[in-house]
Amino acid sequence: MTKKETTSFKKYLKWFWGIVLGGFTFILVLFLYTAWDPFDALPSFEELENPQTNLATEVISIDGKTIGKYATENRTPIKFKELPTNLVNALVATEDERFYEHSGIDFKGTARAILKPGSGGASTITQQLAKMLFTGRASRNIVKRVLQKAKEWVVATKLERQYTKDEIIAMYLNKYDFLNQAVGIRSAARIYFGKEPKELDLSESAMLVGMLKNSSYFNPLRREEKVKQRRNVVLKQMTRSEYITKIEKDSLQKLDLGLDIHKESHKDGAATYFRGHLQKIMRTWVQENPKPNGEQYNIFEDGLKIYVTLDSRMQQYAEEAIDEHMSNLQEFFFKELKKNKTAPFYDIDKSQISGIINRAKKNSDRYKRLENVGKSSKYIEEVFKKKTAMKVFSYKGDLDTIMSPNDSIKYYKYFLRSGLLSIEPQTGHIKAWVGGVDYEHFKFDAVEQQKRQVGSTFKPFVYATAINQLKLSPCDQFPNIPYTIPKGKYGIPEAWTPENSSPIYGEMLTLKQGLAGSVNTMSARLIDMVSPENVVRLAKSAGIESDIPANPSIALGAVELSLLEMVSAYSTFANRGLRVSPMIITRIEDKNGTVLEEFAPKTQEVLSEESAYVVLNLLEGVTQSGSGARLRSNWTSYPKIVTGFPYKLTNAIAGKTGTTQNQSDGWFMGIVPNLATGVWAGGEDRATHFPGISFGQGATMALPSWALFMQKCYADKDLNISKEAFEKPENLSININCDEEVDKKGKDIKEIIPEEDTDF
Repeated sequence: MTKKETTSFKKYLKWFWGIVLGGFTFILVLFLYTAWDPFDALPSFEELENPQTNLATEVISIDGKTIGKYATENRTPIKFKELPTNLVNALVATEDERFYEHSGIDFKGTARAILKPGSGGASTITQQLAKMLFTGRASRNIVKRVLQKAKEWVVATKLERQYTKDEIIAMYLNKYDFLNQAVGIRSAARIYFGKEPKELDLSESAMLVGMLKNSSYFNPLRREEKVKQRRNVVLKQMTRSEYITKIEKDSLQKLDLGLDIHKESHKDGAATYFRGHLQKIMRTWVQENPKPNGEQYNIFEDGLKIYVTLDSRMQQYAEEAIDEHMSNLQEFFFKELKKNKTAPFYDIDKSQISGIINRAKKNSDRYKRLENVGKSSKYIEEVFKKKTAMKVFSYKGDLDTIMSPNDSIKYYKYFLRSGLLSIEPQTGHIKAWVGGVDYEHFKFDAVEQQKRQVGSTFKPFVYATAINQLKLSPCDQFPNIPYTIPKGKYGIPEAWTPENSSPIYGEMLTLKQGLAGSVNTMSARLIDMVSPENVVRLAKSAGIESDIPANPSIALGAVELSLLEMVSAYSTFANRGLRVSPMIITRIEDKNGTVLEEFAPKTQEVLSEESAYVVLNLLEGVTQSGSGARLRSNWTSYPKIVTGFPYKLTNAIAGKTGTTQNQSDGWFMGIVPNLATGVWAGGEDRATHFPGISFGQGATMALPSWALFMQKCYADKDLNISKEAFEKPENLSININCDEEVDKKGKDIKEIIPEEDTDF
């Protein structure tokens, strides 16, 4: 080698080592600067151990199902063992083939990305996790981006030292936002496929992994075909990595995505009204139960687990029953309203109608928003007159339409509302809660928020007071003649003589016949025998918290109560006279599974076991020969409005219908030994009602929903809903076996009140 060649070689060698050492020094300085930079500090050991993520609070039913969440981000973390193998394989094959070989940084992949642009990204799964946890979105400034990438490398190596590979994969999938309120793999699996992650098949796993490239672009709800193409790329990568065969890939690529959307927003999913009520309770709970450090729990970010008494199956059956009956009832109501010039209202004039619409307008969210930003009344009125595009409710799905807010208010007044509540009497556990026909459009809760006149469903408390105080028997007879409570007695301003809905008077009736026929003269006589004050006292002890006037008219149900109060109070009869306060929460845990509080029911004796059983015996008469008899009957004369008829229920059922003045409210309360369920139906305004008793009574408006619900519950054998007789107390001293001659008078009830159950 010549001297010139030697000099040239040394020169090149110096350049080579200069580049190598310079690059090494640059990387070293970059890492040190990244680690020491006081303005953009790296996460501490504690932060790595507990990365800050918003975790959704789960609402978990008594049968172990997640029925809803409260979330800023709808995220519920799961452990690696809860991930299906095919999902992990798809992730590694697509995002980081050498994941199990590197220590956070794939230098081979980085070199490939630098030397061959467009050949694929160099970020490992660990780096992507570091970016999501601590570095945020990539900066457009090249210098900042280089520093950011260096920080990702440092954090990635720390993460690899701190966690196992399995833990890193779980953290990554738990953190990623799959859009459409699906933050984390568990929410994504539930929202896009209605499954838990462990249940995902290979095609579903591949779709979700495909979304990791860019969930905004690969959004299944907007670009289904693009998402399918991306899924097929993932399947191809899995073939390349030998996780699946080419035959499997070719077969899977032909499949549709198989989406099964289950939205998990606060207004979607199961038990929406129940979750709204639970949220109010939790707001109070977090104020009264701070964290050990004194801070207040955040139900939207702290990942609590709220275990509730609701049964997800019974909740589903209840929602289905309400939907099936009310959609049918609504069709008949629409037909009736075609004959009504003041539809959807009856019995009121134009000025009263205008008042109803104006009140609804001022209570609307739209009106309040405009008012809060200082808009004038004149401006707001113009807004409400202007037609605009909107979605409105229908039983066949939301309708896209153009109408003014004023017109939409009147449109919604046409719809009847309903609520259903079911309680296990022995535990106080609320098993099903349906506050309305659609939470998005009708948020007012008919179970807890609403109070309406209860009609004849209040009469059992009058009978219960008489039986408990006077030891009356179902067989005791009283004359069915007008009964007057004189002026001044109990403070009433005028003499009170209630009329029966049937004009037939004169015969002697047993207590059982009186309640089965909802005979008003019998109720008036009984409340006078025991006094209104004592009836109020018993009703209050049974769980009714609302004000009840100590007035004789309460014997006919002239009192406004909630469905929650009524079902809770009726449960007392089924639980041998012992009231158990309604429960909706069994325990609350923090995100680590530590129990923060367990809940136990409160109990109180209301009436004797003997009296409670006798009341049940009376209420059974209602479903045997009174207004609730259609639960058992096979008659074919009922109109199609009675959804699901015939019901052919043969087991012991204690029940009571109720219909208030002008058919404004229809009620049915039904009890079997281990379940008490109540249903209310009616318009939002009392002026919205059926014009006649045939369609407007409780036996038509409310009873069918109860019957459909019970049919569904009985069909599910795992629920163990009782078909047995009510348990008879030992040494029963009150006679309930009326002689045959008196029992025959049950046929007269059809003459007294064949299908009606009105009180005014």
